[in-house]
Amino acid sequence: MIKRLIKPLAKLALALVVGGVWLPCAWAQEFAPSAYPDRVILTWSADPTTTQTVTWRTDVSVTGAKAQVRLEEGTPDLETGAMEYPAETRTFVGKEGREDRYHHVTFVGLQPAKVYAYRVGDGTHWSEWFQFQTAATGSEPFSFIYLGDAQNDIKSKWSRTIRQAFRQQPDARFIIHTGDLINRANTDAEWGEWHDGAGFIHSMIPALPVPGNHEYFRDTQEKPMLDPHWAAQFTLPDNGPMGHQESVYYMDYQDVRLIGLNSQQMGVEEGSFATQVAWLEKLLQDNPQRWTIVFFHHPIYSTSKNRSDDSPEARARLKALFDQHGVDLVFQGHDHTYARGKGPNATSSGPVYVLSVAGPKMYKSDSERWMDVSMVDTQLYQTIQVSKDKLQYQAYDVSGKLVDSFELTK
Repeated sequence: MIKRLIKPLAKLALALVVGGVWLPCAWAQEFAPSAYPDRVILTWSADPTTTQTVTWRTDVSVTGAKAQVRLEEGTPDLETGAMEYPAETRTFVGKEGREDRYHHVTFVGLQPAKVYAYRVGDGTHWSEWFQFQTAATGSEPFSFIYLGDAQNDIKSKWSRTIRQAFRQQPDARFIIHTGDLINRANTDAEWGEWHDGAGFIHSMIPALPVPGNHEYFRDTQEKPMLDPHWAAQFTLPDNGPMGHQESVYYMDYQDVRLIGLNSQQMGVEEGSFATQVAWLEKLLQDNPQRWTIVFFHHPIYSTSKNRSDDSPEARARLKALFDQHGVDLVFQGHDHTYARGKGPNATSSGPVYVLSVAGPKMYKSDSERWMDVSMVDTQLYQTIQVSKDKLQYQAYDVSGKLVDSFELTK
């Protein structure tokens, strides 16, 4: 009896002495896996008109993971006629020392512009049935969501941003995340908060994330490393340059070319900037799409005059490419403010630059005013409606109030 009480009493009584005052310690919520699927998230690794990729997590008791999918026809008899796919599985051990299993499946041979129902499991322990919609092959209108940094108080305060974005735009076809999804890399509890905070949303709307500086940590040799959770839980297109797969990638969705860069790797790995720029230039030169959107973490133009990682050389080279090839939008994060504008020395073919913040950590905006619109101390989400000849952008605060908007036409 006494032994059974020791652990909970120790947790209750543990405190820190700071200046003679006892302060209770905060205990992080644990997000341990079970035989039932969790962290179910849609991404793409191939053509969004005919494929869909899903990744999920279980404990190590699951040895035969699989997924089922079928056209959504409104019937509750979803099991009949469902196609079954065996999953690819990897064992994952984080710094906590616990063994988890991550599984992923890519559904293939799907019909464009159709709603599908799917579930994941092992034959006994199943998730609920979720839905997704494949991309159309033509110039059909669609919408998507863009979110800046989550980073801190993820479950507590970022959750309401992504949930309000879903409430605002429930038919969004994907969500762009521009880095710093968490605060401390390789910390499973924070990834647990990120998945838990979004709830079922990523199980129905695919995610397109790129890493920020907070997805990186230094190993025992002080080498910068991308959080191993990244590749385990995000099954992304393997079409980036060598050494950058699944954190640098592109995807064509209907009339839009979407290009994700790893700006953190540009700054910490020798040769990465040149490699990514050469790859980007080729994608922009050979681009059949009507609209082009590039997204990454560190902004081309900072909102802080004291940013040590604000690189004039990188800014000039990327800006020149964006101007030359008519990039329409550049989405960024990192500065924990809101800013929107074409920047100094803008050209008619240059993009609109946006940086935004979805989480509660806030900075000052004290740079030279390159932006047309700026905000501080505001959690935001952005929705974008795309048609063949028009792109409509709207930014909202978490109350659902429209705080910025503009329109591009071609």
